[in-house]
Amino acid sequence: MNTQHWQAGYWPEQAILGSVEWETHTHTSPYGVLHLQLPRLHPDQIKQCATYLKTQAQRHLRERSIYDIVSALDQCVQLMLNPHCEQRQQVERALQKITGYDAEMLRLGINACLRTFRRPELLRFLSEDFTDPTILDDFKPRIQGGWSKAIGPELLGVVWAGNVPGIPMWSQIAALLTKSPSLGKVATAEPIFATWFARSLQRVAPDLAQTLAVLWWPGGDTDSEHSLLQEVDVMMVYGGEATLQAWQNQLPASVRLLGHGHKFSAAYISQCALDTRQAQHCAQLVALDSSQWDQQACYAPQTVFVERGAAVSPKEFALLVAGELNALAQRYPRQPISLATKQALAQWRQVHTMAWLQGQAVEIFGSPTDEWAVVYKEHATQPEASPTQRCITVIAVDHSQEVIDLLSPYRRVLQTVALATSPEQLFHVATQLSAIGVHRLCALGATAQPQAGWHHDGRFSLLDLIRMTDIESSAERLAQQFAWYRD
Repeated sequence: MNTQHWQAGYWPEQAILGSVEWETHTHTSPYGVLHLQLPRLHPDQIKQCATYLKTQAQRHLRERSIYDIVSALDQCVQLMLNPHCEQRQQVERALQKITGYDAEMLRLGINACLRTFRRPELLRFLSEDFTDPTILDDFKPRIQGGWSKAIGPELLGVVWAGNVPGIPMWSQIAALLTKSPSLGKVATAEPIFATWFARSLQRVAPDLAQTLAVLWWPGGDTDSEHSLLQEVDVMMVYGGEATLQAWQNQLPASVRLLGHGHKFSAAYISQCALDTRQAQHCAQLVALDSSQWDQQACYAPQTVFVERGAAVSPKEFALLVAGELNALAQRYPRQPISLATKQALAQWRQVHTMAWLQGQAVEIFGSPTDEWAVVYKEHATQPEASPTQRCITVIAVDHSQEVIDLLSPYRRVLQTVALATSPEQLFHVATQLSAIGVHRLCALGATAQPQAGWHHDGRFSLLDLIRMTDIESSAERLAQQFAWYRD
């Protein structure tokens, strides 16, 4: 069996942390065996690393032009996009072994993620939050008088989840774009991508790489968590409600928490997209959205609302989706799943099978041995979370207001809705969905590629990290009295 060794974690070599303990975790999948070494830093080492990063940020970030930082990040991304780069090839092999994702799905998903962080996209990222990005470099005049400058955290702390490769790059790059050092804790389930970015940056911009670290310690190690929280200004945490609450409970009053918890996403397909020519294409896009990363991402739709009254009925559309999911399963096999996930899938099927046996208008397409499943519901009912792993519920509706009524109870966990509507319907439906808490509206097939600068969970990617310093016009007027050339 193909065996690979990989050492995760990154911190600047010049940060003297003393002897570091390493833990080896072995991951076995159909693609081979990965012996993964994780750095087990102690609380005092975390503190030392944080202190070093803050010092280096003053030297390498604070005085550097924001456009120079963008250029350096673009060079890093170009290196990571290179399929002939030996490090890229090692990363793909390691990711396949630890996640179980199909090699081609990984390649396409990695490329889609990295393309989001090229120079043009980074400039859009900045422009989304700052009218003039150079406000990160120096004080800029305000319309009402005075001057303002945007300043990032002295240190950004991040805790990443391990469900989707590439997610850590959003916070790593957001920190650098706000001229902030970052110290991130990787998940045991996937510590590779964040490490890869840091090492790639070290190759093309070693000075910038002095300002970030990728560390690990076991979840629930409160001493290590406390050590980090004493050093950061802003804490960003990805995870479930229990994880977010655990960090919230430890948070010092002076530290801001930016939490990204579990979310629910859906899709809505109106009559205009369901003629005999367009319906097949829409079914392909729904299947693609549900197959990428095996529905593990918070933006992957779990329920699809399909409008009645078109040439293709909602049930016929559900059958089309089933066919497309089956085709994608042949091309991109699903990752191996744990016993707990198998039990959740079996329970999900059993619930809907019992509903069908009781005479409810519910049908299941796909056998228990398939790597996908589609549940069709003829009558509008409130959506429910699927066990992911390419499991979709298609619900027939008469109009968009039904969708609004069904989704409204979930406003606190709604995130993305993928749409297939006419131009005339688009803004009407968008207004309805935004009112009930949906943060992102995109095309079918585009859920896994958020635009640069998207408002994750409805918030600003960069402005949420920023504090503003103002020079009021009164200070400027008084300063004139002390000028050497005063009257």
